[in-house]
Amino acid sequence: MLYRLNSIYSATEGEGIHIGSPQTFIRFQGCKVGCYNCDSKDTWSFRGGKMYTTEMVLEELAQQGFSSRKRRISITGGDPLDPEHRESLLELIGVLKKHGAWVNIEAAGNVIDHEVFDLVDFISFDFKTPSTKVLTPVEHIKEVVVKYSYKLQVKSVVFDNNDFEFVNGAKDQVYEALPDIDFPWILTPVFNYGEDFPKQRVHDIALWNESRGSHFRVISQQHKWIHGPNKKFI
Repeated sequence: MLYRLNSIYSATEGEGIHIGSPQTFIRFQGCKVGCYNCDSKDTWSFRGGKMYTTEMVLEELAQQGFSSRKRRISITGGDPLDPEHRESLLELIGVLKKHGAWVNIEAAGNVIDHEVFDLVDFISFDFKTPSTKVLTPVEHIKEVVVKYSYKLQVKSVVFDNNDFEFVNGAKDQVYEALPDIDFPWILTPVFNYGEDFPKQRVHDIALWNESRGSHFRVISQQHKWIHGPNKKFI
């Protein structure tokens, strides 16, 4: 099997509820989602990256220190759930699980793939905001929450109050439909390329959250405030 990948690299998780956890990232090359504020546009082209065999992936993981004691893998992109990646993604997850990996999938929110989601250990599922200029159906959130709440986080990138109010409205719809299911919904304050740490934005989002009942967890992007927003991990 061949995999079109952008990179394989080790770092600590910079976002969401597993922030600070050391892991190895496998970044697929190719994405059609097209978020306006994407910080990895170099992963969009399906002609870029490098073709890896299974053996090459395992060799690179070994060089990155993957072992039974360090086994967290995050599959990201690009968009690993794009239909053009599906066959190789399923193969890759199977290989990783066979070698004892704990596998997280980064899902853009536009696709629900139950076969993939059943196989992985954790799902990080995006709910897009207006500033991304991409739409995630609220019904997608309801669907993944019903089946996968025990291994799920929903993440929303928030730029301004319009984004926050949009997510808060979606939250109300989900909680009204599913009042007894608990899951973490993360608000990620935007930290743009070339921008100083957006302290005021983080502060404002935290206050908006508190004023509306503190239903979300506000978690900034740790890797950006440590390394700066321009740093690329490869």
